[in-house]
Amino acid sequence: MKCKLLLVLLAAFVCLEPACATDAPSASSSTSAPGAADAHAKVEALLQSLHPVSGEVAIPEAQATLQLKPGYGYLQAADAQRVLTKLWNNPPDDKVLGMILPSTDPATVVDGRAWAVVVTYVDDGYVSDQDASKIDYDDLLKSMQKATQDENEARVKQGYPSIELVGWAEPPHYDAASHKLYWARDLAIRNPDGSSDGHTLNYAIRVLGRRGYLSLNAVAPIDELDKVRADMPAVLAMADFDEGQRYADYDAKTDKLAAYGIAALVAGGIAAKAGLFAKLGIMLLALKKFVIVGVAAVAAAIRKLFKRKQ
Repeated sequence: MKCKLLLVLLAAFVCLEPACATDAPSASSSTSAPGAADAHAKVEALLQSLHPVSGEVAIPEAQATLQLKPGYGYLQAADAQRVLTKLWNNPPDDKVLGMILPSTDPATVVDGRAWAVVVTYVDDGYVSDQDASKIDYDDLLKSMQKATQDENEARVKQGYPSIELVGWAEPPHYDAASHKLYWARDLAIRNPDGSSDGHTLNYAIRVLGRRGYLSLNAVAPIDELDKVRADMPAVLAMADFDEGQRYADYDAKTDKLAAYGIAALVAGGIAAKAGLFAKLGIMLLALKKFVIVGVAAVAAAIRKLFKRKQ
């Protein structure tokens, strides 16, 4: 039953593909659209081939472990990458290590209350948290808003929507005891034709370790912030590095020190633009349709999908 519910959840995100941006015929009306029937069959076959796991999940590439609480599932790297490329129409990205999913009842899925967390690992070294208590996040937000605005021209030229960083949906929080950082951004999306695609939530978690950090990026409709805010502490608690690879295990004599601190992790695009951490920049580029276009379409796409089903 749990696997079926997780597959239903993934099916909800299928509508993030460009074809779903229009009021295309539903699977039930596929007789009038042969191509739609074939596409639906391929999607169903892919969903049935996925194998969510639960419980304790090892992430050997990061030397970390997820302790999944009851009711949560996880897609291993191969399945997660197929979801991103085959269902969400992203370019291939072998940096994606997996995907955390909530297991919800069908009514909750129909309401569009769904999120997914993409898991990656950045091995840029030990990220010092000495600047954590000194960061003015209001000033940082202003810099991020300007950088986002400056990058819109390039996005539009590539055929992607422009983005406005409206503000913090959840201000950055750093837990110095667990060495975990999280924040959420409210993004307003405008299509190349000038039409609005609404607001979306981009919720980020960073788990700091001895040689790098786990990056957990959740996407959901902005109006589901309360739901995501309620669920993310559980996700935050699930992830940790293995013994000997944790933040406290850092050895300044032998281990690499990252060229940036907490502020750069939050700034993201700004730091990547400055060349401070290329790997994060590559990840965002590889996932740009998911991170930039996909998240913008989540709210509208899921609603359209389930309106057609109803």
